[in-house]
This record gives sequence, C-alpha cells and structure tokens, in this order.
Amino acid sequence: MDLIVKDNALINASYNLELTEQRIVLLAILQARETGKGVDANTHIEIHASDYMQKFNVVKSVAYRALKDAVNNLFERKFSFEKDNKGKRQVVKSRWVSRIAYTDELATLEITFAPDVVPLITRLEKEFTSYHLQQVVNLTSKYAVRLYELLMCWQELKKTPVINIKDLRWRLGVEDNEYKVMGNFKERVLEHAITRINEHTNIVVKYQQFKKGRSIVGFAFTFKYKNPQKVTSGSLKDKNTIDIFTGLTEKQITFFAHKLAHDNSFASRYAEVGEEYSDLEARLRKKLADQTFVEKISKDLVRLGFK
Repeated sequence: MDLIVKDNALINASYNLELTEQRIVLLAILQARETGKGVDANTHIEIHASDYMQKFNVVKSVAYRALKDAVNNLFERKFSFEKDNKGKRQVVKSRWVSRIAYTDELATLEITFAPDVVPLITRLEKEFTSYHLQQVVNLTSKYAVRLYELLMCWQELKKTPVINIKDLRWRLGVEDNEYKVMGNFKERVLEHAITRINEHTNIVVKYQQFKKGRSIVGFAFTFKYKNPQKVTSGSLKDKNTIDIFTGLTEKQITFFAHKLAHDNSFASRYAEVGEEYSDLEARLRKKLADQTFVEKISKDLVRLGFK
C-alpha cells in the first residue's frame, strides 16, 4: 500500500490547498519517497495524468484538468509552519514548490518542492505521521483530508487534546473571512468533514466542544478504528507471518518496541547514527502502529517471541 509520511510540523502547518492540489502534493510525496535516490530542492518529480486517474479513481478529463490547473494554482500556494530554532519557536512561511511545469502532449506534471518542504517529507525523524493513501482517496472535501491527517498525529492515543478554535481553523486552512459564524463552521467544515471521514476511511470520529461562558472556544476529538478485515477460512497464510489485518495491540507495541530497540541484530539495521536506545524505542512505538512496517519486520518479531 502507498504510505504517506509527513513531518508533524507539516501535518500541523497552516495551508489552504484545494482538494485537487492536496492530491497532487500527496502523489508527489509518494514519488519522492519511492525513488530511492534521495530528493533535494533540485529534484524534478514527474506525475502523469494516469497516476492521478489510478490513485483517485477519476476519469481522464478530471485528471488532465487537475494537472493543468496545478501549473498556476499550486505554484502560488504558500503555507506556514512552526519549528524549533535554538530553543525558540520560529514561524516559517514557504511556498510548496519552487518550480512546476506541465507538458500538454504528454499529460505530465513536473514538480520541484521548495527547500523548506523537502526535509518535511523525506526525513523520518522523531516526530512524524504516516498513513496509507487509500484512506483519503475517496474524501471529496479538502477539510476532511486535513482533519484526517491531524487525527493521525494521535493515532496511538485515539484522542486529541483540546484544540482551541483559532488553532483548529489555522490548521484546517480556513481563512479569517470564511465561516465566521460558529454554526456555519461546525456545519460546513467540521461536521461535513467528519461525516466524510466516517463514511470513507478506517476510523469513526466524534468531537466534543468546550465553552467559555456561552462561546465555544475549542474542540477535542476521539476516534476508533473500524472492525479489521477478516481473513476468510479459505485463505492460506504463513504461520511465521504477522497478521497484517489485526496488527499489534498497544500493549504489544510497547513490549516489542523495547525488545527490538535492545536487540543488537535489529538495532544494527534500524538505529540511526548517534541514536540512543530510548530514542529508538520511542521511534519504534510509532512505527509499530503501521501495519506495513509490522509486516516488513515480521521475522524479527517472531524471533523475539511474537505468537
């Protein structure tokens, strides 16, 4: 399955991309990670209309139009994100792309990510979020895609802290002049996005609103995963392969993150340069929530006692 990986700084950034533009960025992120050659601020990432058609189940004319429109629209898009600068909070404003080109006869789009974007999509540091592209392909609301990504930052806890209304609007990319009345924001943005997420993704979301006096000042979200896919009785499965449909429980994730981090054979292959045992263990707790990663290291898990 196609894995989208973003630094949490990018997940929590403020931007307002239309649905087609978000989809193109997701395709470019996939291409950037799957080349295996590394990506920098000079790399031209090529997307073909057929890629858009296949991944998002749309007809040719829609795919061609999305790529063509991106030449002008996506080039002008900007976003803001926060980063640490010598212990101080720094707000960075950046374009998404530094270069974009479309070849009509070939129906191909070439994207060069801006320098500030590259490390946020290619380096798996301590704070990142991953999810499978399949979970958002049927979302037809730009706010639904953004909200799903925000929730995935909390996929281990399955609940968020209270997010004040200003921050939530900022992260969802709702402009100051849009949906200023709370009733409109809840109906047109929040509840519409949640309905789409509940219908088309692997989670079911609820929210709770918090008030100061009579005014709503923030929201908190809880979610649960839908029933995992059952393996039919006629399916054949290697007894040493992890069940990728059920995955690991939270207790197993904690247990095996510790075991793997202190296993010399595993750590020698997966630890980053200069990484302490505790850092590797913390990183593994996130990665073991991803079923693709679990399947990849299934032999190590079985070797260390998974049954």
